Amino acid sequence: MQLEKIVNYHKALADPTRIRLLVLLADGERNGQELAMKLCISPATVTHHAAKLREVGLINERRDKNTIFFSLNRYFIQAHSTAVLELIDKSAGEEENAVDEAQMRLQQSVLKNFFTADGRLKHIPAQLKKKLIVLEHLVSGLEPGNTYTEKEINEYIGRFHEDYATIRREFIMHQYMFRDNQIYERNPKELWARWETLS
Repeated sequence: MQLEKIVNYHKALADPTRIRLLVLLADGERNGQELAMKLCISPATVTHHAAKLREVGLINERRDKNTIFFSLNRYFIQAHSTAVLELIDKSAGEEENAVDEAQMRLQQSVLKNFFTADGRLKHIPAQLKKKLIVLEHLVSGLEPGNTYTEKEINEYIGRFHEDYATIRREFIMHQYMFRDNQIYERNPKELWARWETLS
């Protein structure tokens, strides 16, 4: 499953038009009409290529009335840029490297501050690094390889916090989980957003 996701990511990039589309989005959010004019292709072709990029998390899209705007998912692009090397370098059966002592102290401090004694999440952290630590802790309770319906994910998150919709979206946005036709699955750890790399 891990290898398949990485292959699909690189397949999505294996097209000159899609690369040019990403380059244009590096300057900021653009709508489909602007992209079509810049790339000298039809809006329908932009939609086709954007769908391929969105499927693997390379871009985000939002609708404003009848206009769809596209933007880069920079965090996911950076995370995936190292995923292949990590997969190649990882020896079979080798235990994951432990985070260093300072990171472990930070992780424990965040979990202590944001969770009650009975394991409930007090509130979702605003700071990205702390939020990722909390999300990683929550998603770690899900079994790798298992699939979950949206109802099952909502019930699982609801055991920790009432705003299951926001946390469920954060799982997808930061690549902790993969969603396909309302079925959810935990991504391999190599694809997760890395809080350890944030300042």
